[in-house]
Amino acid sequence: MSTSVIEPGARFAGRYRLEERIKDSGGSSLWKAIDEILARAVAVRTFEPGFPRVHEVVTAARAASRLTDPRLTQVFDADDSGERAYVVSEWVVGETLEQMLAKAPLEPGRATTLLYEAAEALSAAHAAGLAHLCLSPRDLVWTTGGTVKVLGVATDAVLADHYSDSPASVDTRGLGSMLYAALTAHWPGEPSRSSLPAAPTAGASASGSGSQSGAHENATTVTTPDGDPKANVTTPDEPASASLLAPRLVQAGVPSAVDDIVCRSLGLPAPASGPDAEALRTPSDFAGALRRVPRTPLPLFAGLGTAPTPRPPAPTRATAAYHQPPAQAQPTQVHSAQPAPAPARSAAPPRPRRSSSGPSTTPPPVQPTTPVGRPSHHGAPRKPMNRGLLGIAAAALTVVVGLSAWALSSGNDHGDKSGKQGNVGHTGQTNSPSEPAATALKPSGVSSIEDSKGDTDSQIGKNLDTLMKGGHGRPWQSAGYHGDNFGNLKNGLGVVFDMGRKVKVDSVRVNTAGVGNAPIELRVGDAKDLGALHVVGKGTSQGATFPIKAEKAASGQYVCIWFTTPVPDRFKAKLSEVTILGSAG
Repeated sequence: MSTSVIEPGARFAGRYRLEERIKDSGGSSLWKAIDEILARAVAVRTFEPGFPRVHEVVTAARAASRLTDPRLTQVFDADDSGERAYVVSEWVVGETLEQMLAKAPLEPGRATTLLYEAAEALSAAHAAGLAHLCLSPRDLVWTTGGTVKVLGVATDAVLADHYSDSPASVDTRGLGSMLYAALTAHWPGEPSRSSLPAAPTAGASASGSGSQSGAHENATTVTTPDGDPKANVTTPDEPASASLLAPRLVQAGVPSAVDDIVCRSLGLPAPASGPDAEALRTPSDFAGALRRVPRTPLPLFAGLGTAPTPRPPAPTRATAAYHQPPAQAQPTQVHSAQPAPAPARSAAPPRPRRSSSGPSTTPPPVQPTTPVGRPSHHGAPRKPMNRGLLGIAAAALTVVVGLSAWALSSGNDHGDKSGKQGNVGHTGQTNSPSEPAATALKPSGVSSIEDSKGDTDSQIGKNLDTLMKGGHGRPWQSAGYHGDNFGNLKNGLGVVFDMGRKVKVDSVRVNTAGVGNAPIELRVGDAKDLGALHVVGKGTSQGATFPIKAEKAASGQYVCIWFTTPVPDRFKAKLSEVTILGSAG
């Protein structure tokens, strides 16, 4: 490792050019950098001379690079064999949970959805033998592409010199603490890990703020698969204080089932389950518990707030590792706390309409009309309308309403035979029905497809089940090719989803396993043959989940994601997740 001072403009491995130092912490620095070969932003961590755990951090990063869950930060490169050690990882753009909570708590349904995604991601890491051990609201990001990212698995613990002989319970406690914070906008953990207000207690000091009854220390056994067991280093597991108030006692409107999950993960009494409730001890247990409670779908893009008056989020310097807020304007973000007690209905502003698939919206205020006789903007008084004309208009309106009612009732004579009234679906009215809202459609199957000039691709038939499981599993990918034209061996390849029936396709959400800059086509048709699949939308892959909108009306039984060129990562086509949005055809 070089003893020279590292400055912006320095290059690592001949390709990673440092642009901006984001933060310094504990003998290492996090930089925003550019991968000059792939022309994309990356995060690069460098180390000060004499940093004692360089080899351990690089070893942990190499282990983390093998994780495939797209909700975990990708590690692209790590090396300590040359003059200067470094770790290169995904550049994540979005808002941390801490930034979301700067104004108010999240709605319980969205808080549980966010932490459910994080818990599943941590479960995948633990299944691979890796842990986080330092979870905080700064380590959970809702990206501008509409995905959840957990930052710093394996590496953050080594950087902070944290180890435990019960990593699963430590990370479960961290998940419970983050859910507590999401519900209350108070942090029940170590104060140095968040700038949120400390969680209130019944009289004792806040959790993590000093020596407490029942606290204990654990010896090191968490090691990365590539390394030898480390020397024992003890660090407290930060058990929750018995005096910590449950979320329902801090914030009104927290469901008892969700409150119960937080209590069972933090070692608090769980009133909903009784005194003998079993504690949650692993991220998998935590995810399983959240799977059984109601959750609100997250919107496509960052912006979880539900308050009717949009305001920009408060700026903060508390950026998480591998994360930097975007330079462009942030999406509107406001998070409304649930009031206690509720104001009188007559004094409350109109509540926003809430959508199951996106942020709430408030209808625009109705503009008052100018009263009859009030001067117009030209200064001349407006003449009142002729009363005779008003009478004729009212009579005509009465006739129209009567005829419409007769048509509706007569049109239903041969419709609903059940005796129920008002079944508009069988009235035979001539007005076109409103378009149904686009929702996530579940395909009945998926297969690979290619336009080959020679041999078939040996890989595209594998891991297709990942795309049917919502991205849980190894990404679907093609073989590697020489160049962005598939080595002149193919005109393109992709996957075809059989929807089981004809559907109307509004858009798709696609994740190319964290790799961007490849053109992708959305095709729809009535047969899975390439000639029957018509291009209805185009997009370019990004480093996170991104949408492709159908540019014209598209209906068919088969939906295809088609790569005309491979993504610039060993020249492969990759997909970790595909969500099809539309309605029944």
